[in-house]
Formats: sequence, C-alpha cells, structure tokens
Amino acid sequence: MTSADFSTVFPEFLLAVFAMAALLVGVWTGKDKVGGMVLWATVAVLVLLGAYVGLGGGGSRTAFGGMFIDDAFSRFAKVTVLLAAASVLAMSADYLARQGLMRFEYPILIALAVVGMMMMVSAGDLIALYMGLELSSLSLYVIASLRRESAKSTEAGLKYFVLGALSSGLLLYGASLTYGFAGTTGFAGIITVVKEGELSLGLLFGMAFLLTGLAFKVSAVPFHMWTPDVYEGSPTPVTAFFATAPKVSAMVLIARLAHDAFGTVPTEWGQILLLLSVASMFLGAIAGLAQRNFKRLMAYSSIAHMGFALLGLGAGTEQGVEAMLLYMVIYVTMNVGTFAFILSMEIDGRPVTDITALNLYAKREPVRALALMVLLFSLAGVPPMLGFFAKFTVLAAAVSAGYVWAAVAGVIAAVIASFYYLRIVYYMYFGTEGAVLDSRMPAAQWVMLVGTAFVMVAGVVNLFGVEGAAAAAAQALVR
Repeated sequence: MTSADFSTVFPEFLLAVFAMAALLVGVWTGKDKVGGMVLWATVAVLVLLGAYVGLGGGGSRTAFGGMFIDDAFSRFAKVTVLLAAASVLAMSADYLARQGLMRFEYPILIALAVVGMMMMVSAGDLIALYMGLELSSLSLYVIASLRRESAKSTEAGLKYFVLGALSSGLLLYGASLTYGFAGTTGFAGIITVVKEGELSLGLLFGMAFLLTGLAFKVSAVPFHMWTPDVYEGSPTPVTAFFATAPKVSAMVLIARLAHDAFGTVPTEWGQILLLLSVASMFLGAIAGLAQRNFKRLMAYSSIAHMGFALLGLGAGTEQGVEAMLLYMVIYVTMNVGTFAFILSMEIDGRPVTDITALNLYAKREPVRALALMVLLFSLAGVPPMLGFFAKFTVLAAAVSAGYVWAAVAGVIAAVIASFYYLRIVYYMYFGTEGAVLDSRMPAAQWVMLVGTAFVMVAGVVNLFGVEGAAAAAAQALVR
C-alpha cells in the first residue's frame, strides 16, 4: 500500500480504527458502563467524517490498482450514509437506555456496517464489492437480533441471515460468471470486454445474477420477502437504520456496477432494473394497504420507494442517476423523521406500533401531529412537499429515456400507496377516542421529527445545495 492509497482510504481506515478502539474500551471497562459514551462518541465520529468527506478535496482518484474509487459520486453517497447513521444513533439513545438495549456493541456494529457501506460505494472491482457488502451485511445480521430475549428479534435476525446468505450466493455466482467470461474482476476491465451494444450470453447471465444479489439488499420485488418480518421483529432503532443508510449504499452500488462495468449496454441492465422497479412499486403500494403495524407499513413503503429509485436508475442516463441520488437523500430524510416519531410511540412506557394508537393524536400534540403529517404527505408524494419533487425527477428521467410506460405505472402505484399514508393522517385528526399515547418525547427525537418536516417544506424553495452535489456526482459516474 502506497501513501497515495492510504490517503484515499483514510476515512474508512479512521472509522475502522475507531470501531476497534471502542471495542477494546468496552471490554476493558465493562460493557454495561460505557454504552452511552460509545454511542455518542460514534455519533461524533460519523458527523466529523461526514464533514471531512463532504468538504475534502475534489477530483477522482483510485487506490489498490483501481479496486477502490474515490470520486464525487462515492463522496456524495458516503456523506449521506454517514449522516444517516449518525442521525439514527442520536435519536435512538434514549430508547435504547429505557428499553435496556444500551449495549456498547450496538454503535460499534453500526460503525463497522458503515465502513462496509463506504467500501461498497467506492468499489471498482468485484472482490472489493463483495468485501464491503459482506462486512456491512454481517454487522446488520447481528443487530437485527439485538434484543436477545425476544423471539421476534431472534427470528428477524435468523431470517435476514438465511436469505442474505442466499443473495450472497447468487451474487458470487454472478461474479464468477463475469470473471470467467471477462477474464478480470475489475470494472474497468469488464467494460472493455463488453462491447458497445453487444453482450455475450455468459456476461449477460453474470450481470443478471449480480443485479439479483444486489436487488435483495434494496428489498426489490421479488427479493423483498425478508423486509416486513425483519422490520417488525428488529428493535425499532435497528429498523430505522435498516430503512436508511443500507438502502443508499446498495442503490449506489447498483449504479456503480451498472455504469462502470456494464455502461456500454444500458438497455440490457435497464430492462432488468425497470422490471424490478415496476414490480416493487406495485407490490409495496398494494401490500401496504392491509398493514396496521407502523413498522410493517414502513417496510412496504420502503419497497415501493426503492422501486421509484430504481426507475430513475433504470433510465440508464446521467439524468436518471442524478434523479436517483436526489430521491435517496429525500427518502432518507423522510424516514429519519418518521422513525423518530415511531420511536416515541409509547403507552405507559411500553412501545406500541399499531397505527390506531394515533387516534385524535393531533388534539393532544398538535405540533408533532403536524410534523408527522408533513412527512407522510411527502412520503405519499403530495405537492408541494419535497417528496413530490423527488418522484417527479425520477418520472421525468424515465420519460426522457423513452420509458413512458414505466413512468405511467409509477404514477398509478403512487396513487395507490397514498392511501395508507393518508389513513394515518385521518386517524390523527378524525379518529375515535382510544388509548392515549404518552406525551414524552426526548429532545433528539423531537428535533429529528420537526427538523425533517421543516426540510420537506423549505426544500421546495432551496434544496440546500444537494441538487448541485447530486448533479456533480452523476456526472462523475456517467463519464
């Protein structure tokens, strides 16, 4: 490893060293004593690294012979992942402490998962891709079972692990086929073998299996089956994390693989992504209609939203990549705020997730109800909330690429999905008297809830520079 390689991977190296140091501190001092300290230290490190990566130097550089790529595209994704992870950890602190889950291993596993995600978005080689993916996935399998005394949490972790192993096998099979027919694992080498508009049968199958393995990570239909059970069974802070940072890293990895390794045949992989997109949008919209558990509802919401992100990516254009990046940032912001509210849902100190518990909530907590309503409207794509413009950008990218049928399908799916968001709003404002939620909400959760709702409104006027950064990131990828 040269000094240039080290400087390129410095953020990942620093976070990995911090995680190992925190692990030693926890073991030496007694794990029950330092959980909160390790959590807030992790939040600080993630925020500082996010600032370092976001404000660091520009340009593009590689490390380890092209296996690791540092460019505007990867930096955009890393900042999103780092800040999403920090936000989830910060708003989870009070919940973890009150529910007896403040274990020092949790923030360390989050940090290691983020290291893997940062590796994923910078992967320039199939081996580097798999290393980052497995480091992230193994950490996620463990935290899904964080509540060891809960049968549901244990079941969630086991389901996630078994199905995750299946997806890893499919991905590895695709990687082996790709290597066998291309003669290299590097993305730069693969794209030189894949001739313009021409793809051999072996490479076509390899690409399809690679995309199949990655589709599992973003909960795309028909590889979504783990999502509702894992979202419901995992502790709510873990579910909040699953719904944010891992989705960004996996979606960005799909974009990296598609454009850097198979960028000369966008029609072939575009058809696969569009099929996954339409199926995800409709299943997420229709299956969510019957849900009463808020966490399961958010699982189907996530499936539908990943369909919209894939719609932009499936367009196969620079405009589509930019639309996907903007969509993922807005999606993460909406989910952070919504899960901040779900974390606060308690009756007599006991967590609840049934949406009927929100009956007439607006009478008791008008500010929180208004903030949640804004977020739900944004998730549904109701103008003038920012979520509407997120959907509009991906639909416009699909239409510009000639996929009008997919855009029309997206509009229909969005209309169907809006029902289960608006039903929650109805309960809050026009429901019937029932069990009353506790009024307690920690400061961090309140800030995340109200802050993200404000962003959904104010972002319509000014996207806080995110739009320009997304455009630069897309341009760096689609060269």
